[in-house]
Amino acid sequence: MASTGEVINQNLIKVEEGLPVLQEGVDKLIKIIEGDKSQSFSSEEYMRFYSTVYNMCHPNPAGENCQVLYQKYNNILEEYITSKVLPSLQGKKEEALLQELEKRWSNHKIMTRWLSRFFHYLDRYFVTLKKLPPLQQVGLMSFYSLIFGEMNNQIRDAVMCMIDQEREREDIDQALIKNVIAIYVDAGQGSMEYYKKDFEEAMFKATAAFYSTKASSWSKNVSYKDYMLKVECCLKHERDTVSCYFRNRSQKKLLEIVEYELQSVTVYATELQEKKQLDASLMAENPI
Repeated sequence: MASTGEVINQNLIKVEEGLPVLQEGVDKLIKIIEGDKSQSFSSEEYMRFYSTVYNMCHPNPAGENCQVLYQKYNNILEEYITSKVLPSLQGKKEEALLQELEKRWSNHKIMTRWLSRFFHYLDRYFVTLKKLPPLQQVGLMSFYSLIFGEMNNQIRDAVMCMIDQEREREDIDQALIKNVIAIYVDAGQGSMEYYKKDFEEAMFKATAAFYSTKASSWSKNVSYKDYMLKVECCLKHERDTVSCYFRNRSQKKLLEIVEYELQSVTVYATELQEKKQLDASLMAENPI
């Protein structure tokens, strides 16, 4: 009767034998992600790919083959993102860009989930022993670093453009805005690092610029009473609508910025005070 070690050795798979098998699964997964409805994975196929990784790693779950597979996992994601995802986004602007980004992020999460199942044995031992990022984290960060590293300015500007359109009372796809902003947090698996660094500060500056322009125009063209009504309307809009897109940490400061730009900026104080006095004079001359 064969020993346990002998049985395992009979099932060992060399790197050059196992990688083509895994590539079959990757190619099929990409077809599914890209919209081929005729493709799907059976439980037998899933076990075939998982077993391939398992048998490539045994009997040393922290050995060289595991390092090769961990790098292969990274390479699969990077190649797909750079060859398929990034070109699909480049050249698009504003809402069309955000719609494609939303779709691609959703697809990428599905791809990461399946790939991390195929390579799951790495998470069980190799990742822990070597203190490396888990497969799920690697998948999310690959997307963020390659897509947002290249296109964050365009993505963020598209978000702010749509929010400004809504501030002008245009209808926008609110769910789209929420989902895109959520990527900054989801990619960091709940951390606010990317949201703060790559979105929040620029969003505050864009908001200040938007309302500074409004304050300059309104202070010259409307009465004091109408100006203050606009201020209240804007603050209500930010509280009720725009703040809902952002994390809790942003909402208080956002309202402070709006209020400061509309009410507290000294450059408009003289004009507003003159308008207030004029309104008061007109009311005194024409009492109801």
